[in-house]
Amino acid sequence: MTDRKPYRHRFPLSVIGYALRLYHRSPLSQRDVQELLHERGIQVSHETLRQWNIKFAPLLTEELRHREPRRGSRWYLDEV
Repeated sequence: MTDRKPYRHRFPLSVIGYALRLYHRSPLSQRDVQELLHERGIQVSHETLRQWNIKFAPLLTEELRHREPRRGSRWYLDEV
């Protein structure tokens, strides 16, 4: 996700991606994410977070899928 503003959105994609990562990677509710963003000076409502989730979660999923290393046929084990 680049740092440009998507059409008809107030915040750049980096802020939106950060909020979505907080919501999906940790056991936080949308209101908890709203409070964390508020501490950082970003005023959003939990309803805005829900709409971002519906719209941008597939983009975030695709980005994470491309970052994921490809699984090969070789596996390396450390000493146990």
